[in-house]
Amino acid sequence: MNPQQARVLIEQALAQVAPEAELSALPPDADFRDLLELDSLDFLSFVETLSDASGYRIEEDDYPALTTVAGGANFLAAHA
Repeated sequence: MNPQQARVLIEQALAQVAPEAELSALPPDADFRDLLELDSLDFLSFVETLSDASGYRIEEDDYPALTTVAGGANFLAAHA
């Protein structure tokens, strides 16, 4: 999986958790949890959705890598 494919998976997972969000305007290096006002349950739902979509089991230790779109894309490209 390359970073662009991973970004698509991240945006799809975010769209399920925050369907009203304008994801195309989301800066790649911004903490989307703050920008989208995701609480911990929303973030957990995002991680579970992303894990299912990517086929990679995402552990709690991996969560810090998933706080930005760019970081998450790089993480998935390296691991999935």
